[in-house]
Amino acid sequence: MNIIEKTDEEILEHANPMWADLVKYSNEGNYGAFTRNFSSSFMQGANEVEMGKQFARSDLAKNLSEDYSYLGMIRRGEYVTVLYKVINKKTKAEWLGRLVLGYEKEKVRIFGATLF
Repeated sequence: MNIIEKTDEEILEHANPMWADLVKYSNEGNYGAFTRNFSSSFMQGANEVEMGKQFARSDLAKNLSEDYSYLGMIRRGEYVTVLYKVINKKTKAEWLGRLVLGYEKEKVRIFGATLF
């Protein structure tokens, strides 16, 4: 199955709850819950020590607004990138959120997640 064959609405049924979880668990500093939907390849590439430091020190990672805005998506290959506008509650600064989704063992998983 290839996720790019799904409609925008079908993709957002997966993406929005996953993004909401990333925001929630980032704000809480809950690394285990934050990574629960990561693909095995993303987990292997994630530096657990660096991610732990991010949760410990980053005002951005702990102050994300739950009121994010969906901006659009980009399909390529076997993945779809879903873009969100996110606001830092503390600084009121706007950030671009990127969530890369695809299938792993017939389940939608996160293959990338970034704030720019």
